[in-house]
Amino acid sequence: MEKLVLLFFAICATGVVLAQTQTGKASFYADKFEGSPTASGEKYKHSKLTAAHKTLPFGTKVKVTNLANNETVEVVINDRGPYVEGRIIDLSKSAAEKLGFINQGIAEVKIEVIDAGDGKSRANKGEGPVSIDHVTVEEKEFYDFGITRLLPKGFGVQIGTYQELVNLMRLSDNLKNSYKKNVMVQVKVINGVKYYSLILGPLSTRPKADELLTEVKKKFPDSFIVDYSRL
Repeated sequence: MEKLVLLFFAICATGVVLAQTQTGKASFYADKFEGSPTASGEKYKHSKLTAAHKTLPFGTKVKVTNLANNETVEVVINDRGPYVEGRIIDLSKSAAEKLGFINQGIAEVKIEVIDAGDGKSRANKGEGPVSIDHVTVEEKEFYDFGITRLLPKGFGVQIGTYQELVNLMRLSDNLKNSYKKNVMVQVKVINGVKYYSLILGPLSTRPKADELLTEVKKKFPDSFIVDYSRL
């Protein structure tokens, strides 16, 4: 799989095209998650056609095809996961029913992005930024930062994905000062629309990433670990 290029404090017009299709295993939510909050702030409902994906912005609509029977369903990404090796998407139970793999539990699928999301949480909990334009920049602020293009190794902790560039420098600066870690911006282009994911790291081991994630989640509850080897 093609590596995604990330930039230190990258505020630029050059993007990396995110693959429009992906193949792998799909699973679906267990009954115990009915009514539980998702990473976007919405409550999970079996009856809704939603799904969890590790990196696609919230609100992204994807077409999922069961490669065993060619059944398809369109779902909206509103959660993060699945965090099981080999799985690329976790579907609501109603979506899995439409694809016909409830009895099997797992299905080999293809997912295709058909409508890019805005990357914003659907519920403002008052913790952390919901979108970049909620941060205010003073009239006279200056930032001195270097830009390095790289292929990172190890792990990172993603804070969020945003569409607006406004005030990205200030938020990056705040993150670096708060957590004493490098801040990277992953630039994605989905259906011609640019998105910017803020990521702390890289960190050399998963335990170090887990430790940072525990700290970061206190202020940014939607944050999650990025494994660069799987991008």
